Amino acid sequence: MDLDKIKRIAIRAAYRAGKILNGHFGHVKQLAKKGVIDLVTEADLEAEQSIIATIRDVFPNHDILAEESGNSGKGGPNLWIIDPLDGTTNFAHNLPIYAVSIAYAQNDTIMLGLVFNPNRGELFLATRGQGASLNGQPIHVSSTCKLNDSLLVTGFPYTITTRDPRLTLARFERCLKSSQGVRRLGSAALDLCWVACGRFEGFWEENLKPWDTAAGLCIVEEAGGKVTNYEGHPYNIGDWQILATNSHVHREMVGLLDIKGER
Repeated sequence: MDLDKIKRIAIRAAYRAGKILNGHFGHVKQLAKKGVIDLVTEADLEAEQSIIATIRDVFPNHDILAEESGNSGKGGPNLWIIDPLDGTTNFAHNLPIYAVSIAYAQNDTIMLGLVFNPNRGELFLATRGQGASLNGQPIHVSSTCKLNDSLLVTGFPYTITTRDPRLTLARFERCLKSSQGVRRLGSAALDLCWVACGRFEGFWEENLKPWDTAAGLCIVEEAGGKVTNYEGHPYNIGDWQILATNSHVHREMVGLLDIKGER
């Protein structure tokens, strides 16, 4: 498969979706709940339809896994993984931290990751084996080597309202006490990209979906970072836990997050 062509279509789809999101921002009219705190707006649906149409126009036989419409395809070797609006809760509350996330996988390997923050005009892009970039300029993870000099970011799972939160909060407390600070911004795709470009040294979260992490995974790895589960084992799309760091503080973070006897 021509990855340059894949890249062009992904960028085209992202910019079209970003224009839709920016047009709806501050004017959300339809708000529904998929769960107690899991929201969906008309912007999610319209942006997703636009992305799928852009891909199908060029690659009609490719499979697509999208947050709102699910899996469409026949299990072929080419798969697009789409989150049309990562940060829906932010978006619904007029908080300008949200993104479009698009990944392309070939034979179960993520070959391209793209995350577009239309509010700031920031396009993060990575192609497997070719590095990562922000608006066309190469990016790399930070060189910070100590956790107590690191700024971290996390998210709370949607299950926080239905599960016992003590272990989630215990991890948060451990990381808060061991770092320079912890932020919680509401967009896993952007959290991963901001690790990739050195704004954060580490990110962790639980219960994310493939469309939340597929693009960011590729971007972090191509920027020189490391992505695993809380035990330090290689991360697979859809795993229950994800830890992404600049690699230098990875071992320290595994030590804080790997709480035995959780399940």
